Amino acid sequence: MSDKAKLVLGDKTIELPVFTGTEGEKAIDITKLRAETGYVTLDSGYMNTGACTSAITFLDGEQGILKYRGYSIEEIAEKSSFLEASYLVFYGKLPTATELKTFEDRIAAFDDVPEGIKTMIKAFPKDAHPMAVLSANMVSLSAFHHDLCAQDLTPPQKDQAIAQLMGQLKVMAAYAFRHSQGKDFVKSDRSLDYCSDFIHMMTGNKNVKKEVAKALDVLLILHVDHEQNCSTSSVRLVGSSKANIFATISAGVDALWGPLHGGANQAVLEMLEEIKGSGKSYQQFLDEVKDKNSSSRLMGFGHRVYKNFDPRAKIIKKACDSVLATLGAQDSLLDIAKGLEEVALKDEYFVSRKLYPNVDFYSGIIYRALGIPTNMFTVMFAMGRLPGWLAQWKEMVEQPGFKICRPRQIYTGDTKNTYKDLKSR
Repeated sequence: MSDKAKLVLGDKTIELPVFTGTEGEKAIDITKLRAETGYVTLDSGYMNTGACTSAITFLDGEQGILKYRGYSIEEIAEKSSFLEASYLVFYGKLPTATELKTFEDRIAAFDDVPEGIKTMIKAFPKDAHPMAVLSANMVSLSAFHHDLCAQDLTPPQKDQAIAQLMGQLKVMAAYAFRHSQGKDFVKSDRSLDYCSDFIHMMTGNKNVKKEVAKALDVLLILHVDHEQNCSTSSVRLVGSSKANIFATISAGVDALWGPLHGGANQAVLEMLEEIKGSGKSYQQFLDEVKDKNSSSRLMGFGHRVYKNFDPRAKIIKKACDSVLATLGAQDSLLDIAKGLEEVALKDEYFVSRKLYPNVDFYSGIIYRALGIPTNMFTVMFAMGRLPGWLAQWKEMVEQPGFKICRPRQIYTGDTKNTYKDLKSR
């Protein structure tokens, strides 16, 4: 912090420190603003508020850059694996071969959940949304693992919590799916890699093609972390109260469930189905989208943070082509998606507004090709985002000056009401 920002409030001028991040991002430090002036800031949706410093993920929305611990998402997706990327965000470095094997084995050791959790899953209606099942199961793990519910976990306990949740969320997700299908649970097979084992637990088939497992692996890598999004911020907010790790991660699951966050890829598929059923040309549909009086919306284009292209979208499109070719699948929705993208990217309306495909535009098609129903898409997102939630929680509780999050507000309600007895109202 070297520069200062001057803030003029009437006849008073105060200086505020300017903080510069390692990628050149600048922020005005207002930590002492209220104490010195009596003022707070108002920032609806936290669009311009940095709630923390973090060394995990860098995102540049204008340039379309995403990095985990300084490594570009393109390089990680091509050369790494989901569990290696998870280790990276947890511990701040790429693991050695021995460290990675130990990490993988620790996660694989948590290949089941307590019988009480299984009973809970079976007690849900078969048409229950799997995110409801996952959220309930996640917080209920606190009833079975009291040792991990302490206010301050030791480093070994944090390592256990990380490995345990990485293993058990996968199990709970697969069991929720099997229950929804009216089928018996399939036991995890430790001889399989993480993604192959998940597909095996869902389908009962151990012979998972490596290209298919790789496509799922890439999908999960692309979702590992994404800075201070809604669910990650929820994890930090709840975790700041020193709620146990299971309740904290359950908060992330619940935030992700919202259609404006984790449910976006489901909305894309519904849009593609609508186009398919309507018989409209791509241009006709896009013209409707541009019509302010129309209810048609272009899903999977544009992003809250990315103002040009989503770097994950190019990677996922390539993975989509690969998995469909491997499975020999012919998906008319993929053809519609590609055709819609081609026409939209030539339309001045969308180009001028920098509305480009995002990661959700193609991810749902891969899940669909793998036989995963649409209501499971957000659960898949949760599997991918879990490492980021855990890494952000770990970073927060280990930072000096850790304190509970407590945003301010500006009150706009009544000021001088007088209480009236019930009989006189």
